[in-house]
Amino acid sequence: MDQTLSALGGILLQALPTFFLVLLLYAYLRKAFFRPLGEVLDQRRQATEGARKRAEELLQKAEAKTAEYEAALAAARAEIYRDRDAERQRALEAQAARVREAREQAGATLRQAREQIAQAAAAAKQSLAAQAEALSDQITRVVLAQ
Repeated sequence: MDQTLSALGGILLQALPTFFLVLLLYAYLRKAFFRPLGEVLDQRRQATEGARKRAEELLQKAEAKTAEYEAALAAARAEIYRDRDAERQRALEAQAARVREAREQAGATLRQAREQIAQAAAAAKQSLAAQAEALSDQITRVVLAQ
């Protein structure tokens, strides 16, 4: 057993330089490789987060501008609809005025035609009455002459 311990101590004594070399290599790699790599990764993470935050801010601004644009568009459409309705109302009123005027003219023409017909009828009655009297006188003369 003593021999085994002595052999184990020799192995450990021979492994000590390798152990120290591994520790030294670890310290060197940590300082020369892992620390700069960590800094680069941190910078990349910060840049990515910053870009993501800027993108979110820009997206919010774009959404606000879109909402503003849509509100302006809705207001413009409403104004166009109001103008169109007002123009249609004016056209309907003008059309109604023209219809009233045409009806009044038609009524006046109808009244004038009725008056002319009445005058013509009265003149025809007088003419017929005069002709009837003349015919009756003529008939009476012819009958009495025989």
